[in-house]
Amino acid sequence: MKKIISLFGKKFNIPKIDGTLSVISSLSLSEKLIFGIATLIFIGASLSMLIRVNQNFLVEIPREGGTYNEGIIGTPRFINPILALSETDRDLTSLIYSGLMRQAPNGDLIPDLAESFEISEDQTSYTFKIRENAVFHDNKPVTADDVIFTITNAQDPGIKSPKRANWDGIAVEKISDKEVVFHLQQPYAPFLNITTLGILPRHLWQGVSIDEFSFSNLNRQPIGSGPYKIKDVINDKSGITKTYKLISFEDFALGKPYIKNINISFYRNEEGIIIALKDKEIESVNGVSPETAKQFIDSLEIRKIPLPRIFAIFFNQSKAPLFIQDPVRIALDTAIDRKKIIDTVLSGFGKEINGPIPEHLIQLDHTEDSTESPEDKIEKAKSILNNAGWSLNDKGIMEKKTKNGSETLTFSISTADIPELISVAEQVTETWKSIGADVSVKIFNANDLNQNIIRPRKYDSLLFGQIISRDLDFYAFWHSSQRSDPGLNVADYANITIDKILEEARSLSAEEERNEVLKKFDAQIKKDTPAVFLYSPDFIYIVPKKLKGEIPTNITVPSDRFSNIHQWYLETDTVWRIFNK
Repeated sequence: MKKIISLFGKKFNIPKIDGTLSVISSLSLSEKLIFGIATLIFIGASLSMLIRVNQNFLVEIPREGGTYNEGIIGTPRFINPILALSETDRDLTSLIYSGLMRQAPNGDLIPDLAESFEISEDQTSYTFKIRENAVFHDNKPVTADDVIFTITNAQDPGIKSPKRANWDGIAVEKISDKEVVFHLQQPYAPFLNITTLGILPRHLWQGVSIDEFSFSNLNRQPIGSGPYKIKDVINDKSGITKTYKLISFEDFALGKPYIKNINISFYRNEEGIIIALKDKEIESVNGVSPETAKQFIDSLEIRKIPLPRIFAIFFNQSKAPLFIQDPVRIALDTAIDRKKIIDTVLSGFGKEINGPIPEHLIQLDHTEDSTESPEDKIEKAKSILNNAGWSLNDKGIMEKKTKNGSETLTFSISTADIPELISVAEQVTETWKSIGADVSVKIFNANDLNQNIIRPRKYDSLLFGQIISRDLDFYAFWHSSQRSDPGLNVADYANITIDKILEEARSLSAEEERNEVLKKFDAQIKKDTPAVFLYSPDFIYIVPKKLKGEIPTNITVPSDRFSNIHQWYLETDTVWRIFNK
């Protein structure tokens, strides 16, 4: 029996359902079983095909929401872009404030509060146009007055801003409410880098005197224009800040962040922060030792990010005249087993270097090409000394006859009381003793080392680290004018060729041109051997596996990891590709 229906003026014949059921009921038991199985297979195959087709058209996208809990060693004091001193201060400042420019994950600079900028032909004027919709967390607009207020306070000697040196000699002028121009005394290629400085809200700070500036409650309850604003501050019973609870700022200039809540909790030391991580009070930490990081390989994700830092032993030729001799410096450099330092002290979290520029910043070959074994290095170093007139005395120490008698290869290494540096110093000392050097290690607390040893240059050699700025400006470390405090030329190095190279590099804005000049700088430093370059460490960042989004691969200081935090996310949705913007 067929049923006739009419649709759109046409007639169609369809079988009656009861007829179909009648056919099925007439089947034998085995035939019904076969029919049922076939039907299930057909339905399953159809569903599977539909799911696969659907998946081909689906894409995962970030979704707003979630809470990110991070622990930091230390307690914040100045959550203020022109006062921030500690890593804790800088971390919170980078979350709460934003500048005219912002660093992208690859290290490039992109406009933030600025909508656009122009550079004059002579490269001494930079004009910025501020976004019309740029506002602070209290919904007040960001204007040229806020920019000028921030810069003039950073320049004020009474405030003693650590950013003051960056802005010395730079004038800032208001063109309109949304436009400012910076006037430089001479071209300075890295200028854009300093415009990442967070902008203060003038309407809140203008009533604070210079004397009260560092004591203002705005340093602890800041209002900025960054991706996150303060939701709550949790203190312990003694009034010490325990946690800052932050919430995403929906009017952030570069778009509302995906992660809704960020909780930053503070701990006294690494031991405390690791206990909190194991107890799942927090889910991310940074800056812990390599040995500590290895504990969480299975449960969390460990991000290794190359740091633009170099650690080396700098020779002070003024204090220890034996370092004036080229063969001595070259032999000491030749003997070093850098790979052993990376493997044993850093647990693999670092890179070998044999020059002043970390290898990830410019395409330079800093690793040792030689396949020489550690034993071969020792013998080669001894040979260099022997050929220069040095020989082992009856005490097993290298000695050389001079006009006034003799001298021995005796000197000390000064360094900070940091476990990593102490271990490196001990390992290097052991190596140098094997070539006949009489080496002692002097350990100082960080403040004592800086104030009483480095500043007056009272050391034979110094195991020390240098932080290379993202603009690759090595002037303060190697220019001859920086040999005395407050300069950072701790090798007491002077070379007129290097001086000219560094001055030229500062004036070049084109990256390729500047890099070519810096390659000459690197080659000359390696030739002169004013230091034994050892390694460039990795920044260790432990994060939950659920965290998604690009974490910067080019950072100068730890707080740079948050430069694109507005693009990180914890939760996702799936939508058809055609609906994905």
